Amino acid sequence: MGENKMFEYFYFSIQQDIKLFFLFPVLCAIFRSVFIYIYNPYPSFKGKGVSLFECFRYGFWWGMDSNAYMFLIPLVCISLPAAFLSFFVIYGDILRSVIGVIYAIILYAAFMGKMIFYRHFHDTYNYLVRMGKNAEKHNLVDIFFNQDHGSAILLGYIPFIIVISLACWGIQQLPSIPYPVFDSVIFQYAFNVLVFLGCIIGFYWFRFGGTLNHRNKPEWDTIPSIVKEDTFLARACIDDLVALKLVYKRPITEELQRSDSELKVAISHIVPAEHLKDWEDFRNPVYAFQRITRGPLINKPKHIFFIVGESVPQWAMDPMYGDLHVLDGSRAMARDIHTVYLNNFLPAGNVSRPSIVSLMTGIYDAQLELNENEAFWHGTLPTAFAGQMKKLGYQTIYWYGGNASNGNFNHFGKAQGFDRVESATSFCGDDAPRTWVGVYDHVFLKKAGEMIKTLDHPTFHFIYTTSNHGPYKIPSHILDFHSNDLLAHVGEDIRNDKERCDALATAYYADQAVFNFIKEMKGCFPDSLFIYTGDHSALYATLSNSSLVPRDYSFRELYCTPLLINHPQLSKNLFGNNTIGTHLSIIPTVIELIAPKGFTYYSLYPSLTEEQPDGLVTPKQWITPNELGEIASKKAETLGESTPEEKEKYEVKDDTYITQASDMVSLTAWMIRHRDTCLDAIENGE
Repeated sequence: MGENKMFEYFYFSIQQDIKLFFLFPVLCAIFRSVFIYIYNPYPSFKGKGVSLFECFRYGFWWGMDSNAYMFLIPLVCISLPAAFLSFFVIYGDILRSVIGVIYAIILYAAFMGKMIFYRHFHDTYNYLVRMGKNAEKHNLVDIFFNQDHGSAILLGYIPFIIVISLACWGIQQLPSIPYPVFDSVIFQYAFNVLVFLGCIIGFYWFRFGGTLNHRNKPEWDTIPSIVKEDTFLARACIDDLVALKLVYKRPITEELQRSDSELKVAISHIVPAEHLKDWEDFRNPVYAFQRITRGPLINKPKHIFFIVGESVPQWAMDPMYGDLHVLDGSRAMARDIHTVYLNNFLPAGNVSRPSIVSLMTGIYDAQLELNENEAFWHGTLPTAFAGQMKKLGYQTIYWYGGNASNGNFNHFGKAQGFDRVESATSFCGDDAPRTWVGVYDHVFLKKAGEMIKTLDHPTFHFIYTTSNHGPYKIPSHILDFHSNDLLAHVGEDIRNDKERCDALATAYYADQAVFNFIKEMKGCFPDSLFIYTGDHSALYATLSNSSLVPRDYSFRELYCTPLLINHPQLSKNLFGNNTIGTHLSIIPTVIELIAPKGFTYYSLYPSLTEEQPDGLVTPKQWITPNELGEIASKKAETLGESTPEEKEKYEVKDDTYITQASDMVSLTAWMIRHRDTCLDAIENGE
């Protein structure tokens, strides 16, 4: 009977494991409820009962991917030893509570991280998590404590740990099922074997989401349709640790994992037809994208100002948002008879650095962080913006509102054709007011303007501002945003919300700073060409489910940034019937505006002054004259300006643009893999 006594300890111990185990799906459901409550984009959930039920049901099973281990770990570490050592019988409940609290702390951290991530990117954990290693850490800390209520989150650990400790202990005090004793030794051993095997089978059954077939595990593609059709609930459905696991399970760019032969096939899909069979003969595939100018459309300006504003979104330019007044300067420029304005325009990246790198190089960075790759500090791409402008006789300067050494843009910028890389943190002086990201925009642009006025040589200026970036801590007397006046026609939920107003005020300030600079440069250099866009969209002021935006965000609001081009000789019909573009459309457009006839240049896309493909892609989205789609979700929406009504998102059956986006990334992956032969100085030709 000694063996039965040992198994009896194990039997009672596994029941404690089971009790503890069920605490964590409940905790995850509570976190899911909090997420839905806080970020709910709908005025009410009327009619969404089935969707909510399925969201929680599927989320419960999907969460078992990690939660099931809270049965396995105590089983292996406590229950099995309890059959042999009395220590684990006596102190088992305490040890389980410790394990439970540790796991709950991890869940809390993952949940709070998800809440912060969603606030900034309107998504649960995605590939951007992996890009954090090269982010500016001081700024991340500043944002955490001053914008994301970091102190409250950290202090929240205290009551959370207390409550979880009591819950872990209390749930183990629930009654257990007595150990049955059979007269037959055979029956007794059979029961013991069934219990032990049941533990193993039960773990895998829960681990695989209510099935013993690993192939039927819950995953993104098998989310119930009624949930997946609701973009918000589809995001809420996935548990935080599962989302993180998926991010780190997938390579940051799958195309880098492809063989050379697979990359060749992908590149062959996008090269011009005339080079389909011979592009491999070029040192760099982008030489197959050679273009020849038809002749200038404007007189060659002495100064070209390419201005990229931090977080300039298209949505704030739409009539629906006019009462916010955050982009009044941009709106005024768009109304100018000499401004060409494109309002369906995709950035090269969803965050700053991929966009800036793409704009400098003329290829999609695709989150591959070319600026961090030393080979790209010493070799130039044929498509590089500054490099090609030098061939047109311009000196080239990159003016950055922060410190260009962050991200190694001091090295990367010069390699990609900039004669000078100027950091505002240096030329504005040590006393210049600044955030962690950079010097205040009006100070940076004023000083840059003073330096520009001294230049005699024709110059291409790439100017990148920084102030419209969280945390929004620029003093109110600098922002000069009078919310009672400027927001007089929006709801009180926006006008009286300090956090929202701080974000809106910063956007207003940054916009005014840029257009005061443009006005000054126009006065000094009337023949100048100005190109203005944003590095990416931004959802500052969290307006979803407000009195102004009674719905979730559209893809266009999430991703699009405007493009404005101004010159005294331009007219609004310059782009003809072309209504869409991407950041990679800017380089060929500028070159076609100013270059003499017969000038050779390289660009993946044609100028906006020429006929466009049926659709354009970036690594994360695609756009056609009628549709805007998201690569990750394979969903799209009808293209059009923002309205109070929600845009219906639908699944696309034709994966042409999804494949094309991957092909564009494959081109970048090829150049990284073959960087020793692909990179060269533009002047050296082919």
